[in-house]
Amino acid sequence: MYTVVITAIYPVWYRSRIAAGLDDDAKRTTFAWTTTLALVLAAFASPVLGAMADRLAAKKRFFGAFLAFGVGCCAALATLEPGQWLLGCALFFGVNLGAVGSFVFYDAMLVDVAEPRDYDALSTSGYALGYLGGGLALALVAVLILQHPLPGSEQDPDLAIRAGFLLVAGWWALFSIPILLRVKETRRPASSCGLRSAVGASVRDMFGLWRELRGCRDAWLFLLAFFAYNDGIGTIIRMATSFGEEKGLSTADMLEAILLVQVVGIPATLLFGRLAGLLGPKAALHCAIGAYILAALQARGLEDADDFRVLALLVGLVQGGAQALSRSLYASLVPADRQAEYFGLFATLEKFAGILGPLSFALLPSTDAALLCVVGFFVVGAVLLVFVDVERGRSAVRGGQAPCDGHDRG
Repeated sequence: MYTVVITAIYPVWYRSRIAAGLDDDAKRTTFAWTTTLALVLAAFASPVLGAMADRLAAKKRFFGAFLAFGVGCCAALATLEPGQWLLGCALFFGVNLGAVGSFVFYDAMLVDVAEPRDYDALSTSGYALGYLGGGLALALVAVLILQHPLPGSEQDPDLAIRAGFLLVAGWWALFSIPILLRVKETRRPASSCGLRSAVGASVRDMFGLWRELRGCRDAWLFLLAFFAYNDGIGTIIRMATSFGEEKGLSTADMLEAILLVQVVGIPATLLFGRLAGLLGPKAALHCAIGAYILAALQARGLEDADDFRVLALLVGLVQGGAQALSRSLYASLVPADRQAEYFGLFATLEKFAGILGPLSFALLPSTDAALLCVVGFFVVGAVLLVFVDVERGRSAVRGGQAPCDGHDRG
């Protein structure tokens, strides 16, 4: 879903067809504000919902609710007609909210299916399978759009894209079924309170959690580092097609490059799991950040589709590994019985990071200046990561010595 709808297909379709009646500035601002508002809402809601999920042992239920909402909005994109930009913004808002909301609880279920020693391997394997699924879905949609016009496309030139949205909605729902049926939450409810009491207590927990986390030096430093370097990663994911369009690349060229990221990402992400086992997750993350810095610097000289493919190859080598190891490293630095709550904070910083990077493209005078800003995000993240002592943080959580190991739950 993320690969096909949010990154590859909908941004281009929105500009060329759905918002065709708007001028270029209006197209850019309406699309940007839709994305920004969805991320801001998810960012503020994630910690509270995460705390509620921990209190009620309801990670799967929250995951299923956001999943159903996102799938429904994705399928509804197929009904859009040219000029319905306001409805398009509302539905795209829903797709973003459903996706990022479900990811909070998906990430938090890592502790329900693995022991701490297996976090890195399982997380990277999960991202590799995600690349496989995203790549296959993108390939099917690309064939629909570029190679084989569907019967009836003479009357409706957008028919292939509509079919693509329906395919992705079904794909998203189908491959979520194993989680809903097979994954069992291993943590018991933190209290026997009802939903209303859980909401109030979760709001209180959210504010206490921020204060508490600052006492957990290594988890706090890691979150700051993640906020910085993930800003660069999120910018590259969300601005790739806009950047390519600015450089005059065709839709086919951009789809090919995004598909290359998925194909390369499968073995590369698995390799990062091995690399983390040999060097440790922090060293592996530094390798990934270094590759991103190189890619951002090289992007300033991009001239044609071949250059774009080289950049896609470089990003594909490290993107899945960086995201997977960030998730597993953070999971090992916070208490296992409060993963949804802590991953709510993780998601908050992740969403705010996704806002600042694209904002730099909107506010700075040139793309080159914005790319240098992205390099700065990666450099700051790499420097902060140096000061994270992984073993000290993990030992403190295991031994109950960290202030974040528990607080009054009411």
